[in-house]
Amino acid sequence: MGRKWNGMYPKIKGYLVTAVRLTAQETERDREMASFLQGVGVAPPNPIFKLTADYNADTFEKKLNLGVGAYRDADGKPWVLPVVMKAEKKILAQIEDGSLNHEYLPIGGLSEFCRLSSELAVGADSIAIKENRVLGCQALSGTGSLRTTGEFIAKFCPSKTILSSNPTWGNHKAVFETCGLDYGTYRYFDEATKGLDFVGMTEDLKATPNGTSIVLHVCAHNPTGVDPSVEQWTELAALCKAKEFFIVFDAAYQGFASGDPDADAVGIRLFLSAGIPLFVCQSYSKNFGLYNERTGNIVVVGPDTASTVATISQLKILIRCNWSCPPAFGCRIVATTLGDPGMRQEWLDSLKQMSGRIQSMREGLKAELIKLGTPGSWDHITNQIGMFSFTGLSAPQVTYISKKYHVYMLQNGRANMCGLTVPTVPYFAAAIDDAVRNVQGKL
Repeated sequence: MGRKWNGMYPKIKGYLVTAVRLTAQETERDREMASFLQGVGVAPPNPIFKLTADYNADTFEKKLNLGVGAYRDADGKPWVLPVVMKAEKKILAQIEDGSLNHEYLPIGGLSEFCRLSSELAVGADSIAIKENRVLGCQALSGTGSLRTTGEFIAKFCPSKTILSSNPTWGNHKAVFETCGLDYGTYRYFDEATKGLDFVGMTEDLKATPNGTSIVLHVCAHNPTGVDPSVEQWTELAALCKAKEFFIVFDAAYQGFASGDPDADAVGIRLFLSAGIPLFVCQSYSKNFGLYNERTGNIVVVGPDTASTVATISQLKILIRCNWSCPPAFGCRIVATTLGDPGMRQEWLDSLKQMSGRIQSMREGLKAELIKLGTPGSWDHITNQIGMFSFTGLSAPQVTYISKKYHVYMLQNGRANMCGLTVPTVPYFAAAIDDAVRNVQGKL
């Protein structure tokens, strides 16, 4: 049959192993496999994670990391929310008394978490909930929610095109293209005003074919920090309904922008009031500080109960082929907190503390730039909202600041405002002032 036994049966750890002599054809196949692996190129590093690695390797005393998308406290340190620690203790006590264990969660996740999380997005008093048109499906934070949503669109939506803002979160394009979707953008940021290009945005959406999937940031837009006004959200809802777009809300920062989760969700609520079916892809990395717990939820609001139930069932099929079932610890922290009125209020207080500190850093930076007489207008620093500011610095100016002042930020000029502290604001302002005066750029 082409194989020749060598007649030897070596014994390895108690098992008989049959040795064979490979045919010339099989040997050539092995060589091809080896050359296949040797031909794999090294992928480029992720820009944000590379920034962090470069920052960690830098020994300069005054170095600043304004690139990473994570909250830092007034001392520039990661912050575990007090209510999260309280929830963790409750969960550990339940494990110790045997009322909780480490058995698999259902494919769709912890039901109480999905319910409370969905209510947080659409509002507990939403008409869609009363009509049984809202269900949730647990996912691996925002990225897992978006990836599963992209796979769902690719499988079921007649249009295989999805649009997000220009600019947007750096992973949107890769996530949706990996799902096999045609990815495009609509205008969003006005370089001149450092605000929303609403005219350009609506022009692009009006020119987009009906039935296209549209990604909208719920609040604290990443990377610009620019959000639509209530009036603009209302106009967008009417436009999107008329165009029969499938709406995907990316909710990475609910409660983290204004400190009020309901105020931050105004866009979602207005779209629901207009009767628009939609998905909300939620992450609890920022607003609960659960970065490495990968806690998220896909909120499905269908046109009726049957379509919502059917959609959730199909999301579970997709999830089963990916991570099979979700991790439990992070979702239990969120469910424990949101389900207890006292703990929920503690969380809301922490949100106000975090958003308030970010706003104070914005105000401090703007004041320092004005004091230095830095050329240009810096109103956009305080007009923008949330973790990030789109500073308006050009790539050469960012490179200049990085090399001379050891300030690490993305080349597009995005800066994490909570990476600043009261003592470091003047240092960053001086770096910006130097770059604006001495390096040609956009400002």
